[in-house]
Amino acid sequence: MTKNTHIDEPLELKREGTVLHVLFNRPERRNAITFQMMRSLTEAFESAASDKTLRAVVLRGKGGHFCAGGDLNHMREPPDEGGPDPVARAYRRMGEALMALNNLPQAVIAAVEGSCVGGGLGMACSADYVIAAEGSKFGMPEVRAGFIPSQILPSVVRRIGEGQARRLAVMADIIGADEAQRIGIAHECVTDTAAMDAAIARALKQLRYAEPAAVAQSKRLIGTLAGDPPEAVLDDAAATISRLLQSDAAAEGIAAFKEKRPPSWAKDDA
Repeated sequence: MTKNTHIDEPLELKREGTVLHVLFNRPERRNAITFQMMRSLTEAFESAASDKTLRAVVLRGKGGHFCAGGDLNHMREPPDEGGPDPVARAYRRMGEALMALNNLPQAVIAAVEGSCVGGGLGMACSADYVIAAEGSKFGMPEVRAGFIPSQILPSVVRRIGEGQARRLAVMADIIGADEAQRIGIAHECVTDTAAMDAAIARALKQLRYAEPAAVAQSKRLIGTLAGDPPEAVLDDAAATISRLLQSDAAAEGIAAFKEKRPPSWAKDDA
């Protein structure tokens, strides 16, 4: 039986037995993340963590895309949450959402179709099993717009190591499903939506044989060995993106991205 537990503007949660499906629900924007969506994600993951009846969480985007990162129409004007740097505080919420996702005791499957960049890549790298559809795209293009991946870097480095993370962050490479599998972001590649549905079903069937407490403890120990991201790293990243987003370079980079033109610093003699 399918039960809708909560429907929000940017997020739709569907409960199917012991499985929670978290659906990013901004298809008109390729499921780009807003500050409201960050809050909703954190609430959803924290609620799931306390639900002893849940066995698995499936992340997927509606409309053919996983998540196209932060919505540039919102990024430079976050809600004022008080404190000395409200921009940094607002962005720190993405780190909180990713930590809550990474710390879930349940198995987490990310079903990636279409765009999976920025915050979308951070969520994929915080999942336990990633299925990538043919044509899906992964990357961290933020430096092209004059800012940084900020809160997703700990998740990405933890997943693929410093070398590949540097490549994606500095070169702003956008890679396909096969390359994502080769470097360790994805675990399985499929051809289309039907194949994706089948792959999710197979993974969930396999997870039925995994004892919930053993899954939770395995994830906890692996996280300890890998080194959980220190709070200081995420705090520093939030402050850095706040500073960069208020710069003239970010204004130019975001404008160039929206206008589909090279930014002013894209010179042939770079």
